[in-house]
Amino acid sequence: MVFVLWALIIFIIIYEPIIGYFGYQRFKNVVKEQTKARSNYYVHIMIGLWLPTISILLLVLFTKLSFNDIGIAIPSIHTDTLGTVLTYSVLLIGLLYISIMVYYLVGYQVSQKVRTKFIEAKDKELNVSYSDILPVTEKEKKIWNYVSLTAGITEEIIYRGFLLFAFSYLFPDLSIWAVIVLSSLLFGLAHTYQGAIGVIRTTIVGIIFSCLYIGMSSIIPLVIIHFLIDYVSKLGESTTDKDIHEEEVRHYR
Repeated sequence: MVFVLWALIIFIIIYEPIIGYFGYQRFKNVVKEQTKARSNYYVHIMIGLWLPTISILLLVLFTKLSFNDIGIAIPSIHTDTLGTVLTYSVLLIGLLYISIMVYYLVGYQVSQKVRTKFIEAKDKELNVSYSDILPVTEKEKKIWNYVSLTAGITEEIIYRGFLLFAFSYLFPDLSIWAVIVLSSLLFGLAHTYQGAIGVIRTTIVGIIFSCLYIGMSSIIPLVIIHFLIDYVSKLGESTTDKDIHEEEVRHYR
């Protein structure tokens, strides 16, 4: 099993941080010229995330690795590893995450004030270097639903459930904090397309999520939070494919 663990870790180190980065650069070069560029890129993202995830699940089926080992279990609070104060502090952060996401999801539908503030905040976000990835048309937003669900499930299995187990198994003398930092750094590097600030931000999120996982011994709540964060990012004004096509025609005149 050691060989397989290392093979998966090497794949995780290479695929998203390097291959994923250059894939995103190619996508940026064609997204304004090809109407299906985002949809095709979303499919590519999902395939890239499901490949290692399926490998991990097969490892569970055919080795001594169990679903509990990778956090697929009923949540229960455990304070032994991180201590009572830190465990409940990160649980509070998790509840805050969910509350904010639910607030925007519900508020966007029922409150014009919330909708306006959200759109204004998103317009500011669209100035960042990786904004091209966000869905624009209704069709893209439908596919984005699956991207959000895929990211929620697969990234939590990979970067929390699997990597925390793998590093602890391969390096039993490492402290839990070293394991958390290593797995979270790889999670951050998986977002190299977001630039240095994006890598730092997602690494910090990875540390918080890792603490949540250790405090609950389950990735299930994290899958929900992760999904909601990605899902909310699709909210906002949509355009139609026809609008995009007409804009491209004007661009080339």
